[in-house]
Amino acid sequence: MQPFFAQRFEQVEPSFIREILKVAANPEIISFAGGLPNPHLFPVKAIDQACQDVLREQGAAALQYAATEGFAPLRQYIADRYLARHGMQVNPDNILITSGSQQALDLLGKVLVDEGQDLIIEEPGYLGAIQAFSVYQPRFRPITLGEEGLDLAALDALLAEGSTAKLLYGVPNFQNPSGVSYSRANREAIAERLVRHELLMVEDDPYGELRFEGEHLPPIAKLAPNNTVLLGSFSKTVVPAFRLGWMLVPDWLRKKVTIAKQATDLHSNAFSQQVLHRFLTDNSLDDHLEKIKEVYGRQRAAMEAALARHCPPGVSYTRPEGGMFLWLTLPASISAMALFDEAIKEKVAFVPGAPFYVRPEIQNTLRLSFSCVDEATTEEGIKRLCNAMRRML
Repeated sequence: MQPFFAQRFEQVEPSFIREILKVAANPEIISFAGGLPNPHLFPVKAIDQACQDVLREQGAAALQYAATEGFAPLRQYIADRYLARHGMQVNPDNILITSGSQQALDLLGKVLVDEGQDLIIEEPGYLGAIQAFSVYQPRFRPITLGEEGLDLAALDALLAEGSTAKLLYGVPNFQNPSGVSYSRANREAIAERLVRHELLMVEDDPYGELRFEGEHLPPIAKLAPNNTVLLGSFSKTVVPAFRLGWMLVPDWLRKKVTIAKQATDLHSNAFSQQVLHRFLTDNSLDDHLEKIKEVYGRQRAAMEAALARHCPPGVSYTRPEGGMFLWLTLPASISAMALFDEAIKEKVAFVPGAPFYVRPEIQNTLRLSFSCVDEATTEEGIKRLCNAMRRML
């Protein structure tokens, strides 16, 4: 049969990171490529116990179809945690459990994005969001991300020129790929613009619980609740394989995204939701997070120290206070894609920055993940990477 495809899918590219991970799977290669949680920190025994408890107590009922919105006690747990951590009064009815926050992006694209409509996104931006929204064929309008957050002057200029944008996407805490966090002032300024211009922000927050230094800052959703969809995920904090995330939506959007969820998969894995809730009920999430943050904090410090020792002149990098990533900027004459080929010769891998941009001309950046690499391996890997850099320079 002659292949044929929907026109909207012609321009959707495969995940560049997933392709790189195939190369990085070679056990001889030190990989800083994957943005993966550290498997040594998964609560295997506690999850095993939670599975047994749910099956023993609920029996066949634990294996039945369930409500589209998600397991009600889990949604209540999420609402209670927003109150405890941020003082946010959240109605659990406004929380929809999704198959990872990646599905939330797809549902929002279905409901909110028209072909050719402007969509404002950070630059660099999360590759998964670029890929998910690309299916719905928006016109991406990038806004540079600096040390304090979004470039407000550039955002104002875009809005003043009569943009058709109704949606702004961003990751305010320990952004993927850069590790940058929006400052308090930047969050307040963005919230004001959301309300004034009747914009909706998709505030993606998979890493907010992984702060290992500095102060927790309020979600933009707390500052502009009717103009924000707040996404969260248990993949980076508890179990990635369960693929459980959530979206906190304003009242006016709740019905439409629920319909989109029904049309997509009826509901997220109901058994996993019950097991996760049992784990969260019987164990302290905060204690579990402290273990993760202690390890990630040490590994980030080791990566920064190795870069300080080995990086050639002209290379700069971010210094995140949490999350899983560092972002390097090379001299303008150096292509990170070309550096990747040289690095593989040294048996070290990273993610070139180009896929995180919607403008293809930016070629001199790269992402390093410190979450799965111990201190000694990081030292050796950074040394190899910097050797490759010197050859390029």
